[in-house]
Amino acid sequence: MAHLGHHRRYIWALPSIIVIIFLFIIFKPSSPSSHTRLATSDDTKLVRIRVAVPDLGATERHSSGTPLVDYIYVNKLLEKQFAAQNIQVEWQFFKGAGPAINEALVNRQIDVAFLGDLAAIIGKANNTDTTLLAATGRNVQAYLGVLPNQGYDSLEKLKGKRIGLFQGTAMQLSFDQFIDQYGYTEKDFRIVNLDSSAANAALAAKQIDASWGLTPILALKQQGIIDVPVSTQDRQDGAGTIQAGLIARSQFVQQHPEAVQQFVNVVLQSAHWASQPEHREQAIALVTQNAGYPEQLFRLSLEHVDLKNMYSPILDDHYLNHLQAGVNTALKTKLIKQGFEVKQWGNSKFVDEGIKQLSYENFWK
Repeated sequence: MAHLGHHRRYIWALPSIIVIIFLFIIFKPSSPSSHTRLATSDDTKLVRIRVAVPDLGATERHSSGTPLVDYIYVNKLLEKQFAAQNIQVEWQFFKGAGPAINEALVNRQIDVAFLGDLAAIIGKANNTDTTLLAATGRNVQAYLGVLPNQGYDSLEKLKGKRIGLFQGTAMQLSFDQFIDQYGYTEKDFRIVNLDSSAANAALAAKQIDASWGLTPILALKQQGIIDVPVSTQDRQDGAGTIQAGLIARSQFVQQHPEAVQQFVNVVLQSAHWASQPEHREQAIALVTQNAGYPEQLFRLSLEHVDLKNMYSPILDDHYLNHLQAGVNTALKTKLIKQGFEVKQWGNSKFVDEGIKQLSYENFWK
């Protein structure tokens, strides 16, 4: 009987032993090899940087329409910067501009993008995790081209008329900010969603009454096809002017800060080149040859523009406040569903460090 009692004590202990073994299997500490594999997957070696740019070229050649970006692209400055590290630079030019680039960012098909304000704002407002790294354009002017001899000499005269506008891009935010200063919204007009080339063609063919756009509109004016009664140059507050910036996926910035610093340094070098008065003619020739714009036209668009100010990369209060105004306008006009704080979006440490490394401390104010 004593022997039987001894076995019974072990039988009663069996469930507890089984539970302990089960818990040990579930909560077994990871082996060192599994930790190593995890660290390797998170800290992958950088072999390629994918760069996105809205394609504003009027020919088969790709162009950003700006000397700052085209100077980097044409002279392969990024490729030269990363060649010794065996890091490839892949340029992707998007005819679909901002909306297409935002889609590529969401799908992690690109790492870094030169982008106009509205597309960058929409992406951030839609929870695309990006970081604003540098300013690449300030106060870019926009123009309203209208059919001549129709009495369209003001926004008031265009109420209910057809206006071509590239929606989802910086042009839409520019237009909305501009007309808001005069008490109008898009609902006061018949907006036709057309990219810049299509809008200008439609305007020349008299299929629409007006078009809001950039430099190419001035080409139609020079040909006597349209009038330009209204533009952002009419205002001193900068309402309707377009800002541009360099953004990157935040994960890319966190994983590869050294590469991001090198990238930003190249942008700073190009901005420094484009900002100098002695390079003005070279900058104009670079863009007109690459983008296919008439040289006289592009020069006209920059006639009273201080390139040193336009291409200042610093994320200063003026630039950030203008972007914040863009966020507020986009929210007001329901282009986005939620706003955000631009100053929390921007990360100025790469520009600040790059300016020190390149000894540009006294160049931009």
